[in-house]
Amino acid sequence: MKEIYKSKNLENVKYAIRGRAMEEACKMEKEGVDILKLNIGNPAEFGLKVPKKIRKCMKKNIKKAEGYSNSKGIEEARIAIKKYYEGKNVRDINIDDIYLGNGVSELILMSIKALLSKDEEVLIPMPDYPLWTASVNLAGGKAVHYICEEENEWYPNIEDIENKITNKTKAIVIINPNNPTGSLYEKEILEQIIDVARRYNLIVFSDEIYDRLVYDDLEHISIASLSKDVPVITFSGLSKSHMAAGFRIGWMLISGNKEYIKDYIQGLNLLSSMRLCSNVPAQYIVEKALKYTKSTKKLFKKGGRLYKQREYIYNELNNIPGITIQKPKAAFYIFPKIDTKKFNITDDEKFALDFLKEKHILLVHGSGFNYNNIDHFRITYLANKKQLRHTIKQLKDFLKTYKQ
Repeated sequence: MKEIYKSKNLENVKYAIRGRAMEEACKMEKEGVDILKLNIGNPAEFGLKVPKKIRKCMKKNIKKAEGYSNSKGIEEARIAIKKYYEGKNVRDINIDDIYLGNGVSELILMSIKALLSKDEEVLIPMPDYPLWTASVNLAGGKAVHYICEEENEWYPNIEDIENKITNKTKAIVIINPNNPTGSLYEKEILEQIIDVARRYNLIVFSDEIYDRLVYDDLEHISIASLSKDVPVITFSGLSKSHMAAGFRIGWMLISGNKEYIKDYIQGLNLLSSMRLCSNVPAQYIVEKALKYTKSTKKLFKKGGRLYKQREYIYNELNNIPGITIQKPKAAFYIFPKIDTKKFNITDDEKFALDFLKEKHILLVHGSGFNYNNIDHFRITYLANKKQLRHTIKQLKDFLKTYKQ
């Protein structure tokens, strides 16, 4: 038979978090090697479980969840999401502006496919969560990466955003709190982004999946609360805040002036209907989960498990010669900078693979987040203190002799 090839639409689609290094790790596991996987934010992998109250809620409602729901989601869940965002000062929402999805990932793909025609552009932060870039490429668009400045708390460079806008630009993406850097954006930065979107007639996509995972009593500000006119599509869910990654429950909310994006909204409605609906049992936990955030807050407060793990890994990495770092303010990732001259690093993916093969610990190289330098890597610090201590010990030992 003649060989069949994959779609040409996939030529520029990459997802390094589960890329070459992950494939090598799976191969090693089949050979009997134990791998510590610090490449992905999967809470259950490290003993962080869905709160019992939330699991009980799903069980209680399972009989009601046997059929399809409304394509946008059950009414109780959408009302709860509406109230949640009203509590974050987002106004003029109705439940028809809210879509439930199989995690935020499905909704990102759907929102981008509904927006872009061939070669149209979306501004995406650099570094980014790579699903955003992959989604734009898959839709036939062009991902244009704007700079987030490490020396300025990883905040977006507003001038760079504006310089990269063309007549093909349709939207600006922000990830706040940020993955992979752990940055949390101040109100002034968000207002400047809204101002740019207003002047150039752009939609803002705001990925806020980590909005409840904030340290040091800092406040997350939803960019949608700062705009009555600019259309903002806000994404969030329960995968991280309630350790429910496997339940696949997320949402998106349209706010701002919806009148001049009504044709786009029709496209969203079409794609939403085509996939019938999202996971219905998981929809029934949304109302309960958004009222019950005690367990999450406890983890991120001073003395909580994730607070202590952030402090530990930040301090220990800072004590390794050749590594510098910005302290994360949110989420559970850290994005260290490594001295490429000291270690003669010319390929950061090779660095991650070499570390995996020698020390059996899986990290993600920085360029996997569409970062244009090869001097960073990301660690997920969901692992317990013992595992993190082991990671630091192995990294120190590895770097004593490492040269590419």
